[in-house]
Amino acid sequence: MNEKYAEYLLSKTQQDYNKIAEHFSITRGFLEKDLRNLLRFLKDGEKVLDLGCGNGRLRRILWGKNIEYVGVDNSEELVKIAKIKYPKENFLKANALDLPFSEDYFNKIFSIAVFHHIPSEKLRLKFLKEAKRVLKPEGLLVITVWNLYQKRFFKSHLKYTLLKILGLSRLDFRDIFYLWKSQEGRPIVQRYLHSFTQGELRKLIKKSGLKLKEIGFLEKEKRNIYLVAEK
Repeated sequence: MNEKYAEYLLSKTQQDYNKIAEHFSITRGFLEKDLRNLLRFLKDGEKVLDLGCGNGRLRRILWGKNIEYVGVDNSEELVKIAKIKYPKENFLKANALDLPFSEDYFNKIFSIAVFHHIPSEKLRLKFLKEAKRVLKPEGLLVITVWNLYQKRFFKSHLKYTLLKILGLSRLDFRDIFYLWKSQEGRPIVQRYLHSFTQGELRKLIKKSGLKLKEIGFLEKEKRNIYLVAEK
């Protein structure tokens, strides 16, 4: 992918989430029960980064844990909502590719449903290496991505694959735009998404210098892929 176009997609994603922040937050008032299984990696007293925290929903299942929590997101509108919902917590606007933390700072990083919004292999590696930088030695990065190889995404895959073959799309293969609609069903934004396979994720983790510990589907329905990597 062209570097300038990748940067444009990053900016577009930020603007898209600012635009849909209120409605998006309403739809993200729940937490999939399967996410709780990922909390087995936490230990008391750890510093935890919620990378791409959105409205702060992950903080809910971390309540009662003796941890130092920080949530960051590049959407200022979502960060505002998170601060209103959880006024005692530490939320800030930050770029995942240039985090405002020193090296070896966090014990754990959780990034839930964020990585598939990062365009181009170059920027995905930058994302992983930046997470690695702020992790303590033997710290863990826990990532989930949507499994986009499901029936409801088939038409989008077909459309953007054909456009790419015909030279009419600047997206990479396995990239799509997916429509976000208002509560009334009115089209609002086309969100950028990359369709990961487990094989591609394995290769990216290896290239980043992280060590893959676990990878698989988060639920029986295979809606999300999760991975755990160690610094």
